This record gives sequence, structure tokens and C-alpha cells, in this order.
Amino acid sequence: MILLLVRCYLAYSLSYREVEELALERGLKVDHLTIHRWVVEYSPQLEEAFRKRHKHSTGGSLRMDETYIKVKGQWMYLYRAVDKEGHTVDFMLSEKRDESAARAFFVKVIGSSGIPQTVTMDKSGANKAGIDTINLHLALLFTLGGLFLQIKVRQIKYLNNIVDQDHRFIKKITKATLAGIELHHMLRKEQHLQAGNQSIFEQFYGLAG
Repeated sequence: MILLLVRCYLAYSLSYREVEELALERGLKVDHLTIHRWVVEYSPQLEEAFRKRHKHSTGGSLRMDETYIKVKGQWMYLYRAVDKEGHTVDFMLSEKRDESAARAFFVKVIGSSGIPQTVTMDKSGANKAGIDTINLHLALLFTLGGLFLQIKVRQIKYLNNIVDQDHRFIKKITKATLAGIELHHMLRKEQHLQAGNQSIFEQFYGLAG
């Protein structure tokens, strides 16, 4: 029952009170505040389980961008990266949009998915500075080992349409816990390794096993 109500909130543009009403129609009396607590508690756990055990590996060519969204009444920057197939690579919320935030996001991407070959971005100086700092560290690290590895940067706006379109979906339902929304979006994009003929809700419930 818990996973059913959590998924209803993450998958559709519903308020907690609307999910409470749907539950009541099915004979389940659950307060909307309890549903909120479940979403906040279980969304990050399910997203982490998906990344560790079920997520498809992503390509080495990434598109990244950031957008401004409202989370719990506070405006924040959402950094996101997708590969050339449109598969979600990673995401991060930040209060600031600067070189430090961009660098932190790239470190998170590398930690979860490895070092990308190329990153396509817009003309943002902060994002470019973040990659330049990462490349400097890579140069120092790999030169000492006799290798040289750099992330190629492409600042061409039209190549970034794929991540801009992805932003639009996420922004529609930002009121929910971000990790859960991103998780459900990845399931819709068939990023589950063992998806097979399973429906999205079967994949979602299977993460709790």
C-alpha cells in the first residue's frame, strides 16, 4: 500500500490531499501528511536502489544544463545531465549557480557514471569554468601516472535541446521529492536493466525487494 501511494504521487501531478482521496476511494484511510512522510522517506531509498542494482550504463557523451525550479517554497537551481540517447545520468540541487556548484555537479556525475568523453553545454561561463577545473585536476592526476585524459567541452546551444526537453517534464511535478521524480522518469525512459516485459509499476515495486 505504501509503495502504491508513493508511486501515485511521484508519477502524476497530484497533491498529497488528492492521493489521500484516491486511497479513500479504495477503502484506505491514510492522512495526507503520512503520505508526504512516506514520499520523503522512501523516494531517496528507492532511487539509490535503482542506481546500484538496476540502472543501465550511460554513454560517454553527455549533455548538461541547469534550470531554476521551486522546491518547498524556495527557488533553487537543478543541474541535470543526460546522454545522447536521453537517458538520465545524474542530477543535483544547488542554491547557487556558479563555478563551485558546476564543479560539484561534475564530480557527482563522475562518481556515479565515470569520466565522460565529451560534455555539451550552453554558453554558461560558470559551467565551463567548472569543467576546466575538473580537467586541471585530471591533467595533474593522470600526467603523474604517465597518461593524459581530458573531458572535451562543446558549447553549442542547439545540441543541448535534448536536456532542455527533459527539464520540462521534471518541472511539471517538482513539488514531489526530486529523487523519486527522477527515478520514475528514468523508468519511463526504459533505463531499468531487468525491465523486460515488466510494466513501470512492476519495476517500481520491485526496487523495494
